[in-house]
Amino acid sequence: MTLSRWGATVRQMSAKELKPNYHHGDLHDSLLQAATLIIRESGVDGLSMRKLADRVGVSRTAPYHHFRDKQALLSELALKGFRQYSQQIDALFSDPALDGTQRLEQFVRHYLKFALDNPELYNLMFGQALWKSGSPSDALRTEAHAAFRDFVKRVADWQQQGVLPAGCEALRFSQVAWSTLHGLCRLVNDGIYVEASSIDEICVTLLSLFRQQLGILNPAG
Repeated sequence: MTLSRWGATVRQMSAKELKPNYHHGDLHDSLLQAATLIIRESGVDGLSMRKLADRVGVSRTAPYHHFRDKQALLSELALKGFRQYSQQIDALFSDPALDGTQRLEQFVRHYLKFALDNPELYNLMFGQALWKSGSPSDALRTEAHAAFRDFVKRVADWQQQGVLPAGCEALRFSQVAWSTLHGLCRLVNDGIYVEASSIDEICVTLLSLFRQQLGILNPAG
């Protein structure tokens, strides 16, 4: 299945198909599931603690026993998103059948797939609703920064293997590469300039750019 079809499949899922099974014996997880659904339906601005309580069917004070406020709830959702992303990437790299070049290609495609499959969650993980407000939790900061450090390490490994050119420091290469991936994901999810139907061809161009162009940059001039 192509990346464009992956994204389309998730976007076409109905609210009924996405509806979680609530178990009031584990209200914490039920609240997270319901919050995820509300964000998929209405975005971050459509989520409130009152709406969350009504969706789960509990008193309007009940969510505050688990989350201090909406920002704490959003931090927890983003934290789960980063953990999900990292677990999927780790599983991808655990496949011994893939060589370095194949792992780079699969990483790029999986990163885009994750963003297309989870557009609202992706925007929350990397958006100003948490980071510009200055209130992400310490656990979220730790997980998000760890995800980037892991990418820097993989870039350094690819450079040592000759998969990526070594003409640019791994950290700077990673910053430019991640920014490029992030920008592409946002353009596709926002529907600006880039259409999902073009994503597979863009992946090929992007991989070529990473392998041939970024590596010749010399930050030292």
